[in-house]
Amino acid sequence: MIVMQLNNISKYFGADLILSKIKLEVHHDDRIAIVGRNGAGKSTLLKIMSEQTPYDEGEIFKPKDVTVGYLDQHTGLDSDRSIWDEMLEVYTPLIQLEQELRRMEANMADPEFLQNEKKYEQLLSQYDAKQNDFEQRGGFHYEADIESVLQGLNFGGFDFSTPIQELSGGQKTRLALGKLLLSKPDVLILDEPTNHLDIDTLRWLEGYLKSYPGAVVIVSHDRYFLDETVNTVYDVAFQSVKKYHGNYSYFLQKRAEDYELEVKRFEKQQEEIKKLEVYIQKNIARDSTSKQAKSRRKKLEKMDKMDKPTLDDHSAKFSFDIKRKSGNDVLKVENLSAKYAALDDPVFSDVSFRVNRGDRIAVVGPNGIGKSTLLKAILDRIDHVEGNIQHGTNVEFGYYDQEQSTLNPHKTALQELWDEYPLMPEKDIRTVLGNFLFTGDDVLKTIGMLSGGEKARVLLAKLMMQKANVLIMDEPTNHLDLDSKEVLEAALSDFPGTIIFVSHDRYFINRIASQILELSDEGSRMFLGDYDYYLEKLDEEAQLEAIKQAEATQKQQEQMPNQPTNKQLQRERRKIERRIKSIEEQIVEHEQVIEEHEPKLYEPDYVNDYTKLQEINQTIKENEEAIEALMEEWGELQEELESLD
Repeated sequence: MIVMQLNNISKYFGADLILSKIKLEVHHDDRIAIVGRNGAGKSTLLKIMSEQTPYDEGEIFKPKDVTVGYLDQHTGLDSDRSIWDEMLEVYTPLIQLEQELRRMEANMADPEFLQNEKKYEQLLSQYDAKQNDFEQRGGFHYEADIESVLQGLNFGGFDFSTPIQELSGGQKTRLALGKLLLSKPDVLILDEPTNHLDIDTLRWLEGYLKSYPGAVVIVSHDRYFLDETVNTVYDVAFQSVKKYHGNYSYFLQKRAEDYELEVKRFEKQQEEIKKLEVYIQKNIARDSTSKQAKSRRKKLEKMDKMDKPTLDDHSAKFSFDIKRKSGNDVLKVENLSAKYAALDDPVFSDVSFRVNRGDRIAVVGPNGIGKSTLLKAILDRIDHVEGNIQHGTNVEFGYYDQEQSTLNPHKTALQELWDEYPLMPEKDIRTVLGNFLFTGDDVLKTIGMLSGGEKARVLLAKLMMQKANVLIMDEPTNHLDLDSKEVLEAALSDFPGTIIFVSHDRYFINRIASQILELSDEGSRMFLGDYDYYLEKLDEEAQLEAIKQAEATQKQQEQMPNQPTNKQLQRERRKIERRIKSIEEQIVEHEQVIEEHEPKLYEPDYVNDYTKLQEINQTIKENEEAIEALMEEWGELQEELESLD
């Protein structure tokens, strides 16, 4: 079923055409990626689909009952509520229905309804319908759903009563994502949902989206994430879109094949055009061949001429080199710990590893474990570090800071490089910046005016010019578009030195890393291989741990021969269930006796017969006491039954 259809959508910003005649379909179970270069119009397209931004031409068709949820890449919850109360807001209609069910249950115990069979049956029918609706909408597990999503988004260690105002910007963004996921719109539109997520959280989100009961439309620069989640790709280029069936890797392959095919078709047509033009030129004036030449001229005029195929792949062009080689032993770290302040607990402790020349080490671990702090400790950029760090012979560090704090916001891009290398001619500095896509007056923009991606390219330009033999890089792919990431990967793959880097981009880690350094609360571990190998080792460890636990459980059961078996538990369960059923039947019988005797208290024949009234009251009292005793036993049996689960 089609839940959204865009037909010939166009969008202008002033006089600039951003999107032209866009055609796009979303089916109820689609997993769609919108890809393209920075500035191609991806986020604008998502905002149009989610009705956040108007469009200038075309139509959008969407069934009235289809709900759409949108996460902006810069969204963060701004709320006075606690984490839990904010998530509960998603279920306000469900909570109201639950409260209505409780009121109906109270009414069902009201004697007025009990004595009026018609009203009671009507109330019971309404209650059954509403309870079924409550169950279908997840009423019996919505609190468990909230806990599951908060756990998945790395809030498991939080007190859920924590006010949202006390959270960081990244945490607020994760909460906004969680709230949207819990609302379960029919079309889930996500703009850069992987920002502020560590690797474990990314893996959880991938699993969640795979089983999501609706359509998902994503813009993301995380290629591994796209490969794991999407089955359709729309490529935005030159104001239009082209559809590909498959994940991101398939799209890259198919786009390259399509481009090569288009180039061959264009070249073949150009050859044909040239032959026709040569024939016409030679034969148009000859009486014997003029007719054929005129015929071919008409054919040439009517030909649907192809434009030269182009790819929207204008990317930075750079490579990293070194001034001189380092020694074979680059770095030795032993029993390292670091703190943010002298009295604080360590950010990390007991970290030990060695680095040899040519190593490519990716540092991984959950958010907050101290990955960036470790890089700064290696570079001696923070205080309160304990342990031993030894640098090898001729080691020269180059540092890429994800916070971009080493850039001066008041300098121009030209000054930022030229002040570092004042002896270089201006034209050479401009050439370097040109390789990083800064042309003309772009080099005169101040750093403060640049986007995150442009600042990243300035940092990479400075790093390239430094020619250090050890690159320390903190999230180098942040802010880069997909094409720029591929250029960076190619440059680092050819780098003749050593690389130590932190990244959440698993595709990037797989391309670059030869070793994985895992940071955890217990210290550090080194894995010899790429990210996929690291995952395999973690899975093996998890399987071995599961086997150990199963063996321990079996051994414990063998040491406890008196422990009831499953058959014994089932027999005990059936025995308790039979007793519960018997008690319920007895309660009904006692209630019937009470119902029969209560009206007699008001019959004229007995009003003045105190002896008879006393007998009736005694009968009612005995039955009520019996019911009370039975209810107490019923409650104890229910608890015993639950303990057998």
